[in-house]
Amino acid sequence: MKERIIKSDGCVREGAAWLCDKDPRFAKAMVGLPPLPLRLKPDGFAQLFSAIVSQQVSVASANAIWDRLERAGMTSPAAVAATPADDLKSLGLSRQKVRYAHALAAADIDYDLLRERPAVDVINQLTAVTGIGQWTAEIYAMFSLGRADVFAPGDLALQEAAKLIFDLPERPGERALRAMAQDWAPWRSVAARIMWAYYKQTKQREGIR
Repeated sequence: MKERIIKSDGCVREGAAWLCDKDPRFAKAMVGLPPLPLRLKPDGFAQLFSAIVSQQVSVASANAIWDRLERAGMTSPAAVAATPADDLKSLGLSRQKVRYAHALAAADIDYDLLRERPAVDVINQLTAVTGIGQWTAEIYAMFSLGRADVFAPGDLALQEAAKLIFDLPERPGERALRAMAQDWAPWRSVAARIMWAYYKQTKQREGIR
């Protein structure tokens, strides 16, 4: 069966209604939340390269580095592959991220074909590239490809939200949360949206920075 693609706010609302009907704890968590965000992003090389740039740096730093890369034309595999490591470093990339950038450029990914592949195949292909971890691949499938039934259990905010929403004694680890999320198929991406929104609201209410 072809996987459901989230294309509009209506898809998100449909998924949220299904989840709230299945588990009243989702309905309780959604009380007082703003409308869930669509959060769809472009797909392709530049989006994955931007994700690599964002790893382990502040949002402000990532934005500044990406702005320099964009202005230098470093948004295609060909451009990055043809650029020496020292030149990429001069634009703000660490030595490690230069290696990741060249690995992504050399991976020869058919981004158009990824749109048609099952999510598990997308994630497996992306995580085979040096510098792209499970979380990055899952986020790409969720928001760049709009997959409705992908989850990112390694995300710390989702783990903390799960602890709060489901009244768990401690924050679940990645394996435990992945198992929990099986119950939320075929709308696991929407479950993640609810949980991120709930975490954000709770964090603001408690003053956590």
